[in-house]
Amino acid sequence: MPATVTVAAAQIRPVLYSLEGSVARVVAAMEEAAAAGAELIVFPETFLPYYPYFSFVEPPVLMGKSHLKLYEQAVTVPGPALGRIAAAARQLGLHVLLGINERDGGSLYNAQLLIDAAGELVLRRRKLTPTYHERMVWGQGDGAGLQVVPTALGRIGALACWEHYNPLARFSLMAQGEEIHCAQFPGSLVGPIFSEQTAVTLRHHALEAGCFVVSSTAWLEPEDIEKITPDPVLQKACQGGCHTAVISPEGRYLAGPLPDGEGLAIAELDLTLITKRKRMMDSVGHYSRPDLLGLRIDRSPARQLHERPPEPAGETAPGLPLLEELHHG
Repeated sequence: MPATVTVAAAQIRPVLYSLEGSVARVVAAMEEAAAAGAELIVFPETFLPYYPYFSFVEPPVLMGKSHLKLYEQAVTVPGPALGRIAAAARQLGLHVLLGINERDGGSLYNAQLLIDAAGELVLRRRKLTPTYHERMVWGQGDGAGLQVVPTALGRIGALACWEHYNPLARFSLMAQGEEIHCAQFPGSLVGPIFSEQTAVTLRHHALEAGCFVVSSTAWLEPEDIEKITPDPVLQKACQGGCHTAVISPEGRYLAGPLPDGEGLAIAELDLTLITKRKRMMDSVGHYSRPDLLGLRIDRSPARQLHERPPEPAGETAPGLPLLEELHHG
């Protein structure tokens, strides 16, 4: 593991209703981050093609058109959009943590993808429980992707938005030795209180986990908000809430937070700070009590179909004799 790692968190504006446009902005931000020496860049929650802001301001009975538009632009895994980003990651030698609306059959999911510097997909997970209005948009995730991934930069984990209020989800990453935590939030939502709450949440995770936190949120311009809703009252719900930052294991800001506008929060991580913090308080080591408290995780992927093997040759399937009796009786 290197002694230092340079990371970037992107506060970036999506191209609403255009996957191609948002992908172009991702690649441009990757190039900017790499030119600044970054080895990892984190993007906002479901940035591709865009976060479903419509679901926060439209009643369910009226959001069908907006929801279908998101289906049309959603990302498939694998697919051309990811292929372009993976190629850029390989060319730039950059790790990339993406947030996407993943389309799988007839459903959408809030997914987090980690692509390494070789352009390989090394983490694919789905948000465990969509939050509030999001439940009208996305399906649920499972425990299969609740993983910390060993990389050339260190052990990387990720959660999306209010998953950070699920202490067991956070603990599962901590127990796997998470060193760099990637946090994704929508940004431009709810108002200033969202940013204030995010600050508390992320600094607490950094302290409790003894890890670095790289947090990314999206930014909307006034013309974007106009597209989401023409109602001036509802437009206020699509403002504020940005908190793009890099935080140390001591809970200190190394870059940011960025409260508004586009930009990159870039910082060099001194990985020795992890041991400095955990020497005093290792919540999954010398400061834990596994004899009293523990966590059980079901890592089975969610499946709709569970097949039973066929009966061995020469054996009669249950119920068949009765059917034959009825047929010959």
